[in-house]
Amino acid sequence: MKMTKEHNISVVAHPFVKWVGGKGQLLNEIQKIYSTGLGTKWTKYAEPFVGGGAVLFDVLNKYRLDAVYISDINKDLILTYNVIRDSVQKLVKKLQCLQDDFIPLSLEDRKIYYYAKRERFNVLKLKNTLTASNMIECASLFIFLNKTCFNGLYRVNRNGEHNVPMGLYKKPTICDSANLFSVSEKLQNVQIVCGDYRQSQRFIDKKTFVYFDPPYRPLSTTSNFTSYTQDGFNDVQQKELATFINEMSELGALIVASNSDPKNINSDDHFFDRLYAAHNIKRVTATRMINCDSSARGQIKELLITNFSM
Repeated sequence: MKMTKEHNISVVAHPFVKWVGGKGQLLNEIQKIYSTGLGTKWTKYAEPFVGGGAVLFDVLNKYRLDAVYISDINKDLILTYNVIRDSVQKLVKKLQCLQDDFIPLSLEDRKIYYYAKRERFNVLKLKNTLTASNMIECASLFIFLNKTCFNGLYRVNRNGEHNVPMGLYKKPTICDSANLFSVSEKLQNVQIVCGDYRQSQRFIDKKTFVYFDPPYRPLSTTSNFTSYTQDGFNDVQQKELATFINEMSELGALIVASNSDPKNINSDDHFFDRLYAAHNIKRVTATRMINCDSSARGQIKELLITNFSM
């Protein structure tokens, strides 16, 4: 089936969780690439570091594709994607209960409720096996914590336990049922994988548009916090990813990758310019936190890397 524009959309799907490094700010730039620059050269889409899925849902809202593949190494995130696709009605019911319980509480009672749910989530996520019922509960708590924790962070300690404190939102939307049903509809024919980006090789071919959004190379030591898994993503892994991207490019896939621009901090840091010398690099503007001081939020450059002319 050839790619065609989707015209009749009742509810536009958008990310169901906040996600550090989410591509909401860069979406317009990335949209330009696949909406005007690639034509109908691709009929498949792959996103091996899916995260919150801002680009994914924009693609799913706009196009009908032959096949779509997403993956991430964050087990809790991927479990939630699967539950939304396969059991959205039961998930919405649990989220509505959480919202009805949480919103009327006083600040002190909210804290008691939040930390009890966080403890329950950690108990569930660290089990070796989850039942179908527990999977739905785990997904509902994943979304609940994301909507009520500080800054919507997902961070784990060395034991793999969620350890983000409660945020101070007055009336957080814990159950966005309209969006969840729309997301579920869009995910029905999507292959969802919990695993390393290399597993996408079995899916990618010359008809595939691939977007790589790996953990960004930190601009400073203070910006490199333990976040999504117990494992980091260092310069050696950035080089390994670049090698993989080169291999997928040789297969004929259309590639877009994003990352931080080290020249924001050091104009002599040519790490990515050298790593992706064979590709096209565009520097685009984004608003990011560049260190642990909240006053240091500002306009910085990020990289969009492609294996074709932009």
